[in-house]
Amino acid sequence: MARTGGGGERMSGRLTLSLVSHTNVGKTTLARTLLGKDVGEVRDRAHVTEESTRHVLVTDADGGELVLWDTPGFGDSARLLARLRASEEPLKAFFAQTWDRLADRPLWCGQQAARNVRDEADCVLYLVNGAENPEDAGYVHAELELLAWIGRPVLLLLNQTGPPREAGERRAEEDAWRTRCEGFDIVRGVLGLDAFTRCWVQEGALLEAVREALPLERRSACDPLLEAWMDERRVRWRTAMSLIAKELWRAGDDREELEEGALRAGRRRGMERLAARLENGLGRALDELIELHGIEGRGRAELRTALKDFAATGGGLSPRKLGLRGAVISGFIGGLAADLASGGFSLGGGMLLGAAGGWLAGHGAGRAVEWVSGKEHPCVEWTPGLLERLAQELLLRYLAVAHFGRGQGNWRDGQGPGFWSEHVARALAERSEEFTGALETGRADGGGPAALEAVLTDATRAALVACYPRAARLL
Repeated sequence: MARTGGGGERMSGRLTLSLVSHTNVGKTTLARTLLGKDVGEVRDRAHVTEESTRHVLVTDADGGELVLWDTPGFGDSARLLARLRASEEPLKAFFAQTWDRLADRPLWCGQQAARNVRDEADCVLYLVNGAENPEDAGYVHAELELLAWIGRPVLLLLNQTGPPREAGERRAEEDAWRTRCEGFDIVRGVLGLDAFTRCWVQEGALLEAVREALPLERRSACDPLLEAWMDERRVRWRTAMSLIAKELWRAGDDREELEEGALRAGRRRGMERLAARLENGLGRALDELIELHGIEGRGRAELRTALKDFAATGGGLSPRKLGLRGAVISGFIGGLAADLASGGFSLGGGMLLGAAGGWLAGHGAGRAVEWVSGKEHPCVEWTPGLLERLAQELLLRYLAVAHFGRGQGNWRDGQGPGFWSEHVARALAERSEEFTGALETGRADGGGPAALEAVLTDATRAALVACYPRAARLL
C-alpha cells in the first residue's frame, strides 16, 4: 500500500481522482458524464452535494480500479483562506476546526472536500466555470492555495464552455486559464471538458494528463487502467462504425422493381417503399447509437429525399420517360423545397424525416438515371451519390452522439458546428474511391459491410484528429 500525506491509505492497484470545485460549477453533472450514468443530485443552487461519494470509472484485468470521488463544493473561499492564513499551522487548524453543518454550511462543505483530497486523491480534478473571465474568478486563487497546502497534483478542467469549438479557440481559452494559475506548481495541466459537449477522446486525453501528473512510482498503476478505459471506448467506437456500415450497406443493396405497364405510377410506389425502408433503417441506426453510448431517449430520423437520389435501372427506359413533368412538392417539411430544387440531401441538425409522398421531378430526376446491364426488369435504387452523402450525415450523427454528455439528461438532437461538416466531408472525399470500392467489393466477394466499416472507421479517425489533435495517439 501507498500512504497519503494525511493518513489515508491507497491500494497500489487503485488510482483515485477527487473531483472538486467551487459550489454550483457542475461537479455532479460532469461526474454523470464521465461515469455514463445518473449519480447524485443535480440542482441549480449552492451546496447540493453534501457528502463525498465514491464511484468506479473502470477496472482492469487484475482487479485494479480507477476511482472517482464526487465531493461537496467549496463555499466562502475568501473567508476560509483568511482564517487559515492567520494560523501558524493552517492545514492542521483547518482540519481540526468544527463547523456546524447548517450554520456554517459553506465552510463545512469545503472542509469535507479538502479532507477527501487529503485522504483519498492521487490527483485532483479541479473544475472551474470556463464561461467566466479567468481574472474575474476570485475564488480560484483561494481554492488553489488551499489545494497547494495539501500538495496533490491538480488538473484544472474548464466546464460550461458551450458548444464544441475549433482546436485553436480551445487552446486560447486554456492558455488564459494557465496564465491565471501561474505560481501554483501543483497545477500540472489545463484542459477543456464541458459536461454537456465533451467528446470521449477528450476524456482519454484527460486520463493521459492524469498519468503525466502522477509521481513516477504511481504511473505503473495508471497504465493498465488507462488501457482498460481506452479499450472500452475503442470497442464502442468500432461498434458504432459497424452499425453505420450495416445501414449504408443495406441502403446500397436495396432496390424496388417497377411494375410492368405502369412505369410512372410504379416508379412512384417503388420510391415510396424504398424511402420507407431507408427511413426505418436510419431511425433504428440512430436509436442504436444513442443506446450504445449509454444515453437515454430515442432519436428521430429525419430524411429529405429528392428524385435525383433515385436511379432507374434496366428495361430500356429513357431519362426523358422517367422524368415527371411539372415539378410537384408535397408532404415535405419546411425548407425542403430548396434542398430538392438543388438536388440536395440533408439530415440537418435534427435529421427531419418527411413523408416520401411529394416528388420533385424534371431534368434533375432525369440526370439521376443510370443504366446497369443485366437487369431483366426496370427498378429504382439509391444512387452512389446519395450513399456517400448519407455516409457523411451518419458520421455527423455519430459525432453528435459521441459529444452528448450524460449530464444533459435524455437525448436531444441539435445542430452541430459547421467545422464538423468540413472535417467529415474532407475525410470522406479523400476516401471516395475506397468508399465506392468497398460497396462494390463487398457485393463481389460476399464480404458484406466489413470493408465499408474499415473505410468509415478510418474517416472518423481523421475527423476526430482534425477536431482534437491530442486524440491521434489514442486512436
